[in-house]
Amino acid sequence: QVQLVESGGGLVQPGGSLRLSCTASGFTSYYAIGWFRQAPGKERERVSCISDTDGRAYYELPVKGRFTTSRENTKNTVILQMNSLKPEDPAVYYCALDTEDCSSWPGPRIHWGRGTQVTVSS
Repeated sequence: QVQLVESGGGLVQPGGSLRLSCTASGFTSYYAIGWFRQAPGKERERVSCISDTDGRAYYELPVKGRFTTSRENTKNTVILQMNSLKPEDPAVYYCALDTEDCSSWPGPRIHWGRGTQVTVSS
């Protein structure tokens, strides 16, 4: 059974930084791993994705240039480094692992973590 456990959320001032971490277990392989977020009253949206096919990271426009995602520990840990946080970034951030590649996710068999809250406030 795939399990994804996030950590690192919290409260930060605008312009500050946070580092989220997600440890995955119970999988044999995947095509994509990365992050989504969901703000109150909004749909869950993609944030970043690492393709296991080519090792590249892909970012959605609202976070491009500010967020960096990477893998550690033989691919079972994914990091989201968030810099220059803005008032529009607060959300619950979810780690996700998928058998679909980044260009197709979320796929029908995507696995989710429970999420970690990120709050940006002065």
